[in-house]
Amino acid sequence: MRDAKWADLLRQANNGHRDAYIAFLKQVAPVLRGVIQARSGGRHEDCEDILQNVLIAIHEKRHTWRENEPVSAWLYAIARYKTIDALRKSGRNRTTAFDGEEAQVADDNVIDPTAARDLDVLLTRLDDTSAAIVRQIKLQGLTAEEVGAQLNMTPGAVRVALHRAMTQLSAAVAEDDPETANQKAPT
Repeated sequence: MRDAKWADLLRQANNGHRDAYIAFLKQVAPVLRGVIQARSGGRHEDCEDILQNVLIAIHEKRHTWRENEPVSAWLYAIARYKTIDALRKSGRNRTTAFDGEEAQVADDNVIDPTAARDLDVLLTRLDDTSAAIVRQIKLQGLTAEEVGAQLNMTPGAVRVALHRAMTQLSAAVAEDDPETANQKAPT
């Protein structure tokens, strides 16, 4: 029901209704703040900065939302990409500073179902051997030597294959990113 209400407000906003747009932003901002907080585990100030970037991206890209698709999935994707970008730019891992007050911290033991689904979709873009190498080294923590022994490859060949697979995955992510997808030059 929330998604339908948001979709209706965004549809009206895209048709020029200012009040609908303000109502849309007021409703989605607290939800996105929670998503960002859970994904980043950062301080309140960091989350607010990321939220502002997300809201700006929504404003700039609101015309890209496909009305036949759930608006929440579109919003969450933007929040996910902006949070990841912010964490990469800050060059830090997920940490939370405690200043003597209790704070709600996302449980790292809870696996984000969208992340697992996204990874599975991305890995289907690789050949079976490359996908196996990525899974074993990056997800299971095996060494190139261990994977090479299983796949009858030299450790050097495994490292080269891993590098090529990660390059392919990076390109696929950039291709799927709503921020960069609309910035590509027409072909």
